[in-house]
Amino acid sequence: MPVPETVRIVPAAAARSVRWRNGHGWTRELFCAPALTAAPSVDDTAAPWPWRISIARIDRDAPFSAFPGVDRELMLLRGGRLDLRVADRRVALASRYARHRFAGERDVAACVPTGGVEVFNLMWRRDAYRARLWHLPLAGALAWRADPATTWAIHLLAGHARCGSGVAHAALAAGDTAVLTGAPASGRVSIEGEGALLAVCLRDRSGAGPDEACAPAGPDLTPGFRS
Repeated sequence: MPVPETVRIVPAAAARSVRWRNGHGWTRELFCAPALTAAPSVDDTAAPWPWRISIARIDRDAPFSAFPGVDRELMLLRGGRLDLRVADRRVALASRYARHRFAGERDVAACVPTGGVEVFNLMWRRDAYRARLWHLPLAGALAWRADPATTWAIHLLAGHARCGSGVAHAALAAGDTAVLTGAPASGRVSIEGEGALLAVCLRDRSGAGPDEACAPAGPDLTPGFRS
């Protein structure tokens, strides 16, 4: 029996503020996936969720929390510059939508040499998912391939849109987030409107088939496409 398609909308006003695990900052949690049943334990400090997206405000230099078993990707949304001290090297996010991916076990600290910044924070358990993140302008319609092993999260940065899969669609305003699950085999996720968005694709490692589900289905997404 096919899994029913589901579109869950998280309004901007419903995002909750959560203190960093190490107490050095705060993040605005856009969506936190429910805990996996019988999830393999990495250790006692493992993340209790399979994946999470949030927007963190960083106003001062601070170390990031440790998340064993978790991979992370940060994208600079607002502010002049974010420097990441990753072990013995420095990674500069010096322009809007610059990003960096790293393992949650690593010793990473944030430095804000030009003042406070906001960053999009994608986190996922590497034993459960593979993940990809795009920043895309929206002027008309976009679509991606989807299937039962794929979850999509769409965060609308600006503008207005309708987003969904199959017969399940919902309206989005700026700051809202849509989470889409249960697409049929050879399905599509589509969004139509005006503005700009972040698209996250999470591919279940237990699902059969290659990662082509996390790829554009048309039209051409070359502007702003990042893998």
